[in-house]
Amino acid sequence: MDKGRLEAFSDGVIAIIITIMVLELRAPHAPTLAALAQLWPVLLSYVLSFVYVGIYWNNHHHLLKAVERIDGRVLWANLHLLFWLSLFPFVTAWMSENRFAAIPTALYGGVLLMAALAWPLLVRTLVAAESPRGRIARAVGRDAKGKLSIALYALAIVLALLVNPWIACALYVTVALIWFVPDRRMVKVVAP
Repeated sequence: MDKGRLEAFSDGVIAIIITIMVLELRAPHAPTLAALAQLWPVLLSYVLSFVYVGIYWNNHHHLLKAVERIDGRVLWANLHLLFWLSLFPFVTAWMSENRFAAIPTALYGGVLLMAALAWPLLVRTLVAAESPRGRIARAVGRDAKGKLSIALYALAIVLALLVNPWIACALYVTVALIWFVPDRRMVKVVAP
């Protein structure tokens, strides 16, 4: 199976996700900085979600660069990841519209958590399509960053609901910072 088609489709879906998110940004009705300042929840949640989508796109690019073979299982695992990413515009809008209230902030974390769980599933299907001792398997190893991310998302969801949604947002930002630089293990594998 040709991985180029998978890459093109994924890039297209991710581009549409970003487009939908930016369409949620509405200009203020008044020509003042005060009117613009009232949009801070929308702008803040957009920036956070844009960074997350960018992180997934960047790491997805490096992951697929390391792949030589894909199969039907990989296509379904990739669609599973794209499904959760496609919910980013919805949860981003809901969280910002409600000024980071507990339930929308927790649901935002739930979607981040599901995308984070979909990622290792995609990686495992790629390893199975290639070789347990192949480039991807060597690059990913034990995936401590991925496991830490999943734990932080789960903690953030609980904290959003039981303590304070802003603590959850701080954890979401923390995970984004952890992944902001592409996974060095994968970059090393795909380097010429």
